[in-house]
Amino acid sequence: MVRLASGAILALAMLHTQAMAQEVGITPDVAAATIEINGEVIRIERIQDTGHRLDSEFTKTSRPCPPFCISPMAAAPGVETVGEVEVISFLENEVAGGKGLLIDSRVPDWFAKGTIPGAVNVPFATLEPNNPYRNEILKALGAVETGGVWDFSGAMALTLFCNGPWCDQSPRAIRSLLDAGYPAEKISYYRGGMQLWLLLGLSTKSPAS
Repeated sequence: MVRLASGAILALAMLHTQAMAQEVGITPDVAAATIEINGEVIRIERIQDTGHRLDSEFTKTSRPCPPFCISPMAAAPGVETVGEVEVISFLENEVAGGKGLLIDSRVPDWFAKGTIPGAVNVPFATLEPNNPYRNEILKALGAVETGGVWDFSGAMALTLFCNGPWCDQSPRAIRSLLDAGYPAEKISYYRGGMQLWLLLGLSTKSPAS
């Protein structure tokens, strides 16, 4: 009887652990997202410790403005502003399907500290017209140049982010893309950036050096 009781207790404990593992979901219907991108499987979920608190640079509430001013909700006319659920959906569909890129617009040092899984680093300054390699980046995004005229019909869908509402790097990158002729309807802006991604306890990845 003791063995049966012990087994029953163990089974109940395991069931409780499994239930607790699902306590913090992404939405009421989605506990986590598992996505395969270019042969790599990434998993996005939230930290399950409901007592967790941020303890990084992202706990700061006040930074000098300028340069760290609050960005408008819209980065540019025609560019959609999206949230975390839309970013995950973008990864599941456009990025996993080879039709889009999630772009971390921050400088490499910040990118190396941790980014959203599935994101690639395209620092905002590399998209400015004075960068001699800017056209090569546009071509890598799917644009085609013929006789000095750009065709973006086959260009990838893009979602750009940086450190959050107080960071202007992704809005600047978006404006540079638009100035180059990139269609606004192919660009989305995740304004929350790393600040809100971390605040919601979502998965991050530290890129390999």
